[in-house]
Amino acid sequence: MKTVEDVKNYWNNRPCNIRHSEKPSGTKEYFDDVEWRKYFVEPHIPAFAQFDKWKGKKVLEIGCGIGTDTINFARAGAKVTAVELSQESLKVAKKRAEIFGLLNSITFYNGNAEELSKFVPVEKYDLVYSFGVIHHTPHPERVIEEIKKYCKGDTEVRIMLYSKWCWKTFWILIKYGKGQFWKAKELMARYSEAQIGSPVSYVYSFSDVRALMRDFKIIQIYKDHIFPYVIPKYIKYEYQYVWYFRWMPRPLFRFLEKKLGWHTMIIAKI
Repeated sequence: MKTVEDVKNYWNNRPCNIRHSEKPSGTKEYFDDVEWRKYFVEPHIPAFAQFDKWKGKKVLEIGCGIGTDTINFARAGAKVTAVELSQESLKVAKKRAEIFGLLNSITFYNGNAEELSKFVPVEKYDLVYSFGVIHHTPHPERVIEEIKKYCKGDTEVRIMLYSKWCWKTFWILIKYGKGQFWKAKELMARYSEAQIGSPVSYVYSFSDVRALMRDFKIIQIYKDHIFPYVIPKYIKYEYQYVWYFRWMPRPLFRFLEKKLGWHTMIIAKI
């Protein structure tokens, strides 16, 4: 069984999106590049987060990474509490907040979200947000239990979890597993990220999500996002679609994302 320490070491080694720019690391130009690339490839994120909606509100972000969404919540006028397991990711996020003059709008905590209430004071938030994080911890159910402590009646919980039945699952099983579906759990963890070897990467069906969040009322649940680019070119900051997506009409591609998207988007209340 992989541990939280394994997960922390993995993300310390290469924080998520850290290579999204060729500009000098830690500069404004670097962070602008990182943000542009992230939202260019994943344009559904701003629509899901609805940054402007939280102006003057309290936002708890679980797993802030290097702070792309964090900064946009703060820019929009939210008072943000950001939690991150990886010390290296947190250093970058703090530097980013400093560069953009938003340190006073964000309170950062370093720690394990499975034990959130041990280091983040328990108070009620208007939004609890976690994008692509909870499925990487060994015990996601513990994080969900912790989240409940920070919710009031009208708190929105917005979470993204990886989808079990999706294009990427099939692609990984065919490309790396040679059709060995019985190895799905091992293969999905190993190949779920740009950096091979993620210690933990759970995937969820809609029924799995409902079981995980059984104490919440799910307001909306849907799929989005298929990565369409040729990977060797993408690494070089070139954005060419894989041949079988190149000919596909945009409406058909969007339909496919809704049916077989890698990201399960969840909006819920307590």
